[in-house]
Amino acid sequence: MIPKGEQTLEPITGIALSLALGAATIAGKEVVNGLVKDAYTALKGLLTSRYPSVSVDHLEKAPESKARRASVEEELAAAKADNDIELVAAARKLIEMIQQHAPDAGATVGVDLADISAANLRLENVAASGTGIKVNRGTFSGDIEIKNVRAGVSQNHARKADKS
Repeated sequence: MIPKGEQTLEPITGIALSLALGAATIAGKEVVNGLVKDAYTALKGLLTSRYPSVSVDHLEKAPESKARRASVEEELAAAKADNDIELVAAARKLIEMIQQHAPDAGATVGVDLADISAANLRLENVAASGTGIKVNRGTFSGDIEIKNVRAGVSQNHARKADKS
């Protein structure tokens, strides 16, 4: 499941999620759309050049692992990467490319937000074969907007619904 449309994830969570999705997409297919691969390479390049203390090697080996994603989130927070506008933009670009060219990648990683603090949360047009959206221990100081969530649908049905 990949959140589509306007979305406001806490920057650290968004960066870690995009890295996990990118790694899952690239690892899961022999032929990956060049735009997805380029966006992942650009994000990883920015990350390694600006934040050498943050390692994504362990996340690339198991992108579906929540523990490994949490570890990357910890390292990103310690490096104060959440204030890096270019890095956040590169993460959003990667998620957009995956939504367009490899929408099934989200089924591997999923969106499961835990211990998240943000001003706003906006998720739209989410289709999932399992749970639509799961948020545990979330703190939001502003708006929460969730629209058009379809849970418990087959992947084929979800794809058809996204095209309509």
